[in-house]
This record gives sequence, C-alpha cells and structure tokens, in this order.
Amino acid sequence: MTRTLGVDYGTKRIGLAISDDLGLMARPLEVVRRADLMETLSRMVDEYDVATVVVGLPTSLAGHEGASASEARELGSEIAARLGIPVTYVDERFTTRMAESALIETGMRRRSRRNAVDKAAAAIILQTYLDSVRSPRNPDGPVSVEDLETDDD
Repeated sequence: MTRTLGVDYGTKRIGLAISDDLGLMARPLEVVRRADLMETLSRMVDEYDVATVVVGLPTSLAGHEGASASEARELGSEIAARLGIPVTYVDERFTTRMAESALIETGMRRRSRRNAVDKAAAAIILQTYLDSVRSPRNPDGPVSVEDLETDDD
C-alpha cells in the first residue's frame, strides 16, 4: 500500500510525518534542514512507497496567503517536479502551537521540544488531510486550501 507524507515548511527546518499503510494515522518522522530536504524526500518516497505529499500552507487568521505561503507553494512545486508525485496543500494555522502544547502536556523539556515541534506539526498537518479524506461529509475527497478560497469580487 502507498502512504502519504506530510511536510511542515520552515525556512531553516522542515518537519516530516508519514501515514500508516491504511491512511488512518499520521506519525512524526524527522526534522531536516532545507538544504537536505530533496535528498531526504527522495529516499522516503522509495522507502515508504509515498504516493502523495501534503504541504502545510501558512495562512493568516483571515485565510489570506502571504510570503510564507508563497514559499510553501514553491516548495510544493519543487517537490512535485523533482519527485514526480502529486502535492496538495492543507491550511496549517495553529499547527505549531498545537504541537507545542501537546509536547508540553507530555512533559517534554524545552530543549527537546525545539527538536520535536516541527515533526509534530507535520503530523498534525498530515492527520488533518487524512481525516478530510475519510470524512463522510466529504465524499469527493480531501478539502484543500484551494477548496476553501472564495472570490471576494
């Protein structure tokens, strides 16, 4: 079975998460430096038989995209072009804060949290996507950021 890979974009560190074989659960994998990302993703695509990559798209509270979202979209385009697999985007508002809170609740110390928060955020992004794929209210598949955009004219 194929899996889905989650990506929490950052300018220095990028968190990665992977789904289980059934596409039910996401689990944190690792944090990589931006410079090492493509090599790491290439290895993971082969190792885990990845069929789709989900990139977290940072948006404002109002849902607008800024510079960080543009950079995340550029990363997604680069992943799709270099690895030849589809990339989708999921709204990642509050994922880092949720990951940080979850790690604090486990009693993890600050120094350890710094290294774990990005991959935990990637797991939250991926789990959001996996849940949307399975949602009975969504028979047409996952809800992406593009689906939520409206024409304000």
